[in-house]
Amino acid sequence: MNAQTSSSARSERTFGQVVIGPPGSGKSTYCKAMRELCTAIGRSVAVVNLDPANDVLPYEADVDIKGLVELSDAMDVYALGPNGALVYCMEYLEKNFDWLCQQLEKVRGCYLFIDCPGQVELYTHHASVRNVVSRLQKLGYRLSATHLVDSHYCSDPGKFISVLLTSLATMMHMELPHINVLSKVDLAEQYGKLHFGLDYYTDVMDLSFLADVLSEDPILKKYKKMNEALAGIIEDYSLVSFLPLNVQEKESMWSVLKACDKCNGYIFSQSEEQHMMNLAMGSDTQSQDAIARLRERLETSGTTCIVEDEEAMDDID
Repeated sequence: MNAQTSSSARSERTFGQVVIGPPGSGKSTYCKAMRELCTAIGRSVAVVNLDPANDVLPYEADVDIKGLVELSDAMDVYALGPNGALVYCMEYLEKNFDWLCQQLEKVRGCYLFIDCPGQVELYTHHASVRNVVSRLQKLGYRLSATHLVDSHYCSDPGKFISVLLTSLATMMHMELPHINVLSKVDLAEQYGKLHFGLDYYTDVMDLSFLADVLSEDPILKKYKKMNEALAGIIEDYSLVSFLPLNVQEKESMWSVLKACDKCNGYIFSQSEEQHMMNLAMGSDTQSQDAIARLRERLETSGTTCIVEDEEAMDDID
């Protein structure tokens, strides 16, 4: 595709990422860091805040749902708790879809980072966010989902299996091109040592090993068959994997951005390619080196592998 054709394609469509994930997974920080990275390579970017519960934004929102509805108002008027009020706000946004379209027209042509609420049910069960995104796609928006999960869940096998199930349910419910990201990977062992190397968690390898770890707990031992069945569901679909992310490392951010661009079909302009060459010469090698350094740091900080026989070790490697 030549430069003129790709430029024409971009003018007809707006590309972007729908940034989703549990509370505290770093969605707003991700949007801020990605905005800075994209601006550095000359890409026009707009950040859309769709989280009415986010009172302190680390970035200046180009579109803010608080111009339409406030979480506190929903709680006061309808006597709702924070979760119920958040669901109401998303339903209200769906009913007032025209307002969102008018706001997005102001940033038409910019690459969008849509910062979504942290209530998991909105992406696994409830339909409003999915419906809003689906209607945007019908208007020509080329969107992908970037699902952030805090990497500290890797230190707890039970929580990690829950994260995998949530990620799988989200992928199937949202019906978008999808990238799963382990955020804050530099802090992965803040809440405990990892039982396996980082590759095991990013590539989602043989989950029977996690079921075995859970079985070592006297309380959880009786749930071994259930844990094995849950692990089997994840492996049968074979859809979930993760990219590691440390927002403080440019190479890590660059790796995730390229994956997301490939996911939603964004094509670099000539000016972006030039900025990219100037800013990140050899970024592929640097990205791999950064991830390798991170893995080495995790593995040398006391991480142990509970698998003892050489054949099982080969499977993990």
